Amino acid sequence: MPPRRRGSSGFRGVRVRPRGRFYAEIRVGGFRLTLGTYNTPELAARAYDAAAWRFRRPRRDMNFPDVESLEEAEFLAPAPSLVDDEDRRRHRQVQRRIAIAEHDEQLMRQWRAQFPNDVVNTDAFFADLRAQRRFNRRHRRAVAEFELENPNTTWTENDPRWDDIWTETTSDDE
Repeated sequence: MPPRRRGSSGFRGVRVRPRGRFYAEIRVGGFRLTLGTYNTPELAARAYDAAAWRFRRPRRDMNFPDVESLEEAEFLAPAPSLVDDEDRRRHRQVQRRIAIAEHDEQLMRQWRAQFPNDVVNTDAFFADLRAQRRFNRRHRRAVAEFELENPNTTWTENDPRWDDIWTETTSDDE
């Protein structure tokens, strides 16, 4: 028997979202229970049918009346994930962090506009830092090469300073 079609989505308890996804819900005792958003109307209708089976609705209220049991309905559409207090808490926490990050970005834009000289100084600071690191790498490599040629070296065979011989000295990325 073909599935019973209803409304704009073609199924009972399924609505079309503006971006082309399908939202499933079921009404129980004056309340609307959200079942989730799905990529196809058939998946949303299967979720509605599984919920209808759980709430002991008559078969005429189902989208696919050929389903014989709750187990078969749940197999075709897994049980919806229910939103609990922990999910709500995590969502609020994520939203707060996003709001803080957006506020920080806004403040940084204002700071850059108000103090453009600091941005130049920041660039100069990091350029000096890169130059200093490059100098330190070259110095460590020269010391390691000197110790390699020195017959009276005090370095042991497994001294980690020997690794400086193979240090790249032309890279500006560190």
